[in-house]
Amino acid sequence: MANKSTTLSEVALAANVSPMTASRAINNRSGVSRETREHVLKIAADLGYVVNRAAQKLSGGKSHIIGVIATDPGNQYTASLIAGISDAAWESGYETLIYAHVVREKRPSGSVMQLLRQISDGVIAVLPMEYGYLGELASTSIPIITIDQRGKHAEFPSIAADAYDGARGAVKHLIELGHRRIGYITGDERLASAKDRHRAYVDTMAQQGLGRDAALIVKGDFTQKRGFEGAMRLLALADPPTAIFAANDLSAFGAIAAVREAGLRVPDDISVIGFDDIPTASQFYPPLTTVRQPIHQIGRAAVNTLLARIAGIEPASPQVILPTELILRASTAACRSRA
Repeated sequence: MANKSTTLSEVALAANVSPMTASRAINNRSGVSRETREHVLKIAADLGYVVNRAAQKLSGGKSHIIGVIATDPGNQYTASLIAGISDAAWESGYETLIYAHVVREKRPSGSVMQLLRQISDGVIAVLPMEYGYLGELASTSIPIITIDQRGKHAEFPSIAADAYDGARGAVKHLIELGHRRIGYITGDERLASAKDRHRAYVDTMAQQGLGRDAALIVKGDFTQKRGFEGAMRLLALADPPTAIFAANDLSAFGAIAAVREAGLRVPDDISVIGFDDIPTASQFYPPLTTVRQPIHQIGRAAVNTLLARIAGIEPASPQVILPTELILRASTAACRSRA
């Protein structure tokens, strides 16, 4: 039977290693071979040894845990970010404690926020709209890094992709294919990244001498449902677009479904391009042309920045912007003149 009062010394004795080696193995620190680490961890599990991370912090040490707060955990973008965070944390000898908050508009639980403060060495916040989370943490000294968050707590270092440049590249690609009537399905424009993509669409169309037709811009919210509805409105125009740029991949999926619903084909009749390059984008039919955000790398950069802050090193810039990449697939093609 497991004994919850098992000590580190007892684990070391049973594993036939020194207490220092046992500590290094259990806390995933360097200086221990993989075989020894696995042996010590097995002995610790058999004996029911439990690491008291809070006690480690209270004694002035490090818990070697990174807290992550995320909304929309089922979203592929968020899931990819968390994967990048977890991989980078593990490689640096840290574990992740993830609080996935599924109800975005609900304020954070005080007990959960207290747990993050007590146990984590630092927190990464994946909160496009933070609903009080950062406010709860701002009064503490715990280091905080945000992902693509430029709200009222802009004092926290933030990691993001270049949404403006990426969207600009998407629109230019469609123009180079000969499209002149290009529809745009917006994202949730409460978010800075959505505003950047909208601004890039307007600017690029104007720079190419295509003017601004308000009917070609329809409201979306980054969901497939609103992408479908927005595309249906565009297709119903007296002079519909020959191409659609959707503010994210989910909206683009909805747009493609709307094109099919209208009895048309992608890209033969209408080209569609998205933004993000979530895993489903390459598996969709037709495979989606999109703007790739380096989602996994954003998560890694957040960990590296957070670990520097934990070590007392302030970032050179309050915001790290990573480049995007246009990924060409089968959902875009040269514009065909209408009869």
